[in-house]
Amino acid sequence: MTPRGELHRPNPYLVAWLRTFAAAPIRKRCLVVGCGLGDDAEALASAGFAVTACDLSPTAIEAARRRFPRSGVDYVVADILQPPPAWTAAFDLVYEAFMLEGLPPAARPAAVESIASLVASGGRIFLLCRAGDTDESIGEPPPLTRDELALFEVAGLRATTVDIVLDDETPPVRRFRAFFDRLEA
Repeated sequence: MTPRGELHRPNPYLVAWLRTFAAAPIRKRCLVVGCGLGDDAEALASAGFAVTACDLSPTAIEAARRRFPRSGVDYVVADILQPPPAWTAAFDLVYEAFMLEGLPPAARPAAVESIASLVASGGRIFLLCRAGDTDESIGEPPPLTRDELALFEVAGLRATTVDIVLDDETPPVRRFRAFFDRLEA
């Protein structure tokens, strides 16, 4: 499965996950981290989530707003390392695809802690990223490792699923498809 497929389409791993719902998650709050041009945010909104989508790039946010002028998605320019205080523990679902892997390894622990802080009690993170081994340094920046994924547990979440999937890119790319849940208080 290609992670992005053609340009301007939601991530196929997200689409496949959304198909698993028996009923729409009516009005559960969702944050899309690093939303880019908005395809994933719009897919989540179509599935019934109340979506806030953020990106560090004002250009990306403006492009998403132009592409989806009638959208109910709240597109926001925001730095995930310094999110608005109102976002703390505010989201039932935080969806992050490929943003963490773009950060240098030294910045990842702070980003993981910040992202984890946004998950409400009983909420979940859905994470997609390139998968690497602990001693692997392929690519710049390198793929995420299981040790880096474990930082979500250090931040108070529980890993419920961590799968390695192989997409159909040429050459194939190994990816983590992971879910981390915050237990209800």
